[in-house]
Amino acid sequence: MAPSDSSCYTIVQESPAEYPSAADLRRALEKGSDEVKIDTLRKIIVSTINGNPQPNLIMPIIQFVLPSPNKQLKKLLHFYWEVCPKYDENGKLKQEMILVVNAIRLDLLHANEYIRGATLRFLQKIAKEVELLEPLIPTCRACLEHRHGYVRKNAVFAVYAIYREFEHLIPDAPELMATFLAAESDPTCKRNAFVFLAHASMERAVEYVLSVYDAIPSLDEALQMSIIEVIRADCKSDSAHRARYIRVMFELLNVPSYAVKYEAATTLTTLTQNPAAVKAAASSLINIVIKESDNNVKIIVLDRLDSLRARHGHVLDGLIMDVLQVLSSADMDVRRKAISIVLSMTTSRNVEDVVLFLKKQLQKTQETEFEKAPEYRQLLIQSIHVTAIKFSEIAASVVHALMDFLGDSNNPSALDVVAFVREVVEKFPHLRPNVTARLTEKLPDIKSGKVFRGVLWILGEYIEAVADIQGAMQAVRRVLGEVPILAAEQRALDEAGAGGEEPTSPAGDGAGSGGGGGRPRVLADGTYATETAYSSTTTARLEAVRAASKPPLRTLLLGGDFFTGAVLASALTKLVLRFDEKANDKAASNVLRAESMLIMTSIIRVGQSKFVTVQIDEDSNERIMNCIKTLSELESERAVQEIFLADTKTAFSRMLGAQEKRALDKKEAETTKVAAVQVDDLLTFRQFSKKAADEAIDYDEDVGRATAGDVQEDFISNLSRISQLTGFSDPIYAEAYVKMHGFDIMLDVLLVNQTPNTMQNLCLDFATLGDLKIVERPSVYTIAPHGFQSIKATIKVSSTETGVIFGSILWEGPSMSEACVILNDIHIDIMDYIKPAYCNEAQFRSMWTEFEWENRVNVDNQMSDPREYLAHVMKATNMSCLTPEGATSGDCDFLSANMYARSLFGEDALANLSVERTAAGTITGHVRIRSKTQGIALSLGDRITMAQKNNQPVTV
Repeated sequence: MAPSDSSCYTIVQESPAEYPSAADLRRALEKGSDEVKIDTLRKIIVSTINGNPQPNLIMPIIQFVLPSPNKQLKKLLHFYWEVCPKYDENGKLKQEMILVVNAIRLDLLHANEYIRGATLRFLQKIAKEVELLEPLIPTCRACLEHRHGYVRKNAVFAVYAIYREFEHLIPDAPELMATFLAAESDPTCKRNAFVFLAHASMERAVEYVLSVYDAIPSLDEALQMSIIEVIRADCKSDSAHRARYIRVMFELLNVPSYAVKYEAATTLTTLTQNPAAVKAAASSLINIVIKESDNNVKIIVLDRLDSLRARHGHVLDGLIMDVLQVLSSADMDVRRKAISIVLSMTTSRNVEDVVLFLKKQLQKTQETEFEKAPEYRQLLIQSIHVTAIKFSEIAASVVHALMDFLGDSNNPSALDVVAFVREVVEKFPHLRPNVTARLTEKLPDIKSGKVFRGVLWILGEYIEAVADIQGAMQAVRRVLGEVPILAAEQRALDEAGAGGEEPTSPAGDGAGSGGGGGRPRVLADGTYATETAYSSTTTARLEAVRAASKPPLRTLLLGGDFFTGAVLASALTKLVLRFDEKANDKAASNVLRAESMLIMTSIIRVGQSKFVTVQIDEDSNERIMNCIKTLSELESERAVQEIFLADTKTAFSRMLGAQEKRALDKKEAETTKVAAVQVDDLLTFRQFSKKAADEAIDYDEDVGRATAGDVQEDFISNLSRISQLTGFSDPIYAEAYVKMHGFDIMLDVLLVNQTPNTMQNLCLDFATLGDLKIVERPSVYTIAPHGFQSIKATIKVSSTETGVIFGSILWEGPSMSEACVILNDIHIDIMDYIKPAYCNEAQFRSMWTEFEWENRVNVDNQMSDPREYLAHVMKATNMSCLTPEGATSGDCDFLSANMYARSLFGEDALANLSVERTAAGTITGHVRIRSKTQGIALSLGDRITMAQKNNQPVTV
């Protein structure tokens, strides 16, 4: 066996203390107690694993350790015999190993059954050493007849390991196992023997299955699992027993073991595509999810159920109410997975039952408080939203129920309700009067500014009847309170001060005189007085007025939420314009207009006063002033009316259309396309083709393709992944071919000795920066003059962080002189682990608020088109653009867009691009990147910086 391919069964951390000499180790083995011998033998094993075998110590170990009856020493000896050098320089077995073989044979005949069993397990690890095993074959066979099951079960696998490597040593092993299996009563021994037969002689394994056919449902769980595996393997070759296998799989669906149920359900769907069988398998999987307590198992089984649903269309739709029972789980990931399956199974026949169940669950989240109730409520609201939009007949029945949650203290749930109502009133015009009337009633219950903005926008866009407009105005006045706001607040402040006597100045008469009023006052400690009793009392009164109970919308405005005030102004403007358009009463229209303008001016005035916590911002001020101007020029500016009454609604319709198109494209991409059959295609006669129902859903092959399937790469792709590690003039030339394989990086290093001298004890040493971990280190090699050597190394990647692999080559030349060459660094490109992803706006904003790591990259590029720069950044970072295409279209000098990506390790990466085209034609701005971990934020920032400079690093 080549040194680079040798196996290591044991990994022991090496002690940092100084390692003793060979003489000290020998002395400890000769004269030490059992405890000293145990410690010494541990050190020898670690030394041997680390490349210092010390062959001179084998004889002392045989003399002084091997005869010991200590059980721990015997176990350590097994470890040592695995790793110690057993052959001499000529490849022949060392003479000392004859004594070892004899000792192993005596242990196989030991009176203690556990020493026998441990020794048999040790034989499985040295099953490739034929010269050691050959004298032990009779003893191993004898152990199959031992009275204790522990010995027999290990003897079965020991014989199996030997037979697998050297069939000629036990040529009658299948017959031996068949006889053993027929007479055996221990469940574990029977299972081990059956596994042996399944791999060594499938025909005998099938014969055993048929011989115990009627008793299979009552067998031991481990044996049942092995029988299912044999049945699945046998049916790949068009077995004549398929019908009997299907029948026994049906019976195994009812056994108590969840593992057997799962395997039986999976195997049943590979044996037959009959709808009854598929439905029975799905029912068994659902039963496992409901009763199993492990959340990981629940998610795995739900994934398999979803795969079954995707393959068999509407066969499982009748089980949708059973799937809904999974929502009783407390884990949110399980609930999300179950809801996604339910939504995909919902049809017009069962949608009413599904929605009724979801509404009951929603009601339960209000009545009883439990962990993650707000998050579960939000999930239910989103699910009802999707269902109601897909099936319009139930939209009317759910929209009123969901509007009860507009006043929910959990802001995300209320925002989801607003998004749902907004989409309903746009897509179902006949529901608009009832929905807007109910929204008007719910205005006093709303607490959040974001919810207020959404509701006010809906009222401004979709209220059309004159009476409804007047009712909405009255409702707005109720939630706003007395206007003008500033005058009302000032009066409240004056009333609060009228009840008490004005305080006198602490400085006496001098404070009121003209000469002393402007001078600063010095306190007893020498500091200047910054506050008088009068100013302190005024502040306290002002805080009391601010803290007084007020209507909800007024509270938001006084708290500084003037964005909501601007949305209110826009909604009032739309209502007035629509009233003026539809009503014939000019006087009523003027009253409504004057009242709206009073509210708007009141918002601006109070925003510039002392009664608000934050002064009104310039954008909100300008927006409200535009609304006032629009109402004051009502008759002359008809184009502005068109903008208010038509363009905003059209923009929302386009946004919904873009979302539907994106969802449809995603669905088409996930749906397997069926190739169209042409008129001149060959006909297939099913009667003439072999049965291969399981080929389409062979999970074993799927796993093999997913974990070990080789991806064909072209020659140019391979060349692009070669990194030169040393120069052509160095004594040794090295280059590495770097291949990504899942979460591993495989380094295949080619070394060329460019000198006329032999390089001895050559060691290739790698080290890493970032979240990279070297799994196995290369061994020591000797390279002939002008010779070649190929070395492989594996590096594990644990996160999306730019990693660097560096290292050196050490060797001994002529006269044992040491030499060293430092290798070029290999930069690992994180783009191999980042994939574009999609999330909605609410999820993006939530993650943006939650993530703490931010990296800001200033734009430094010669491009002149903002959209071209956006495409450049998306290509460089593998991110998808969440901003709709319509929002970035048109000719504009500035651009803002959100981007999102997800790594293979489940890390989310967010980015916001904000750029502007200057008068000189260049682009200026920045890209802000946020993530939960620092590594991905910094790595993406570096990637953007390098892409801007068009200076690509050496990447793989």
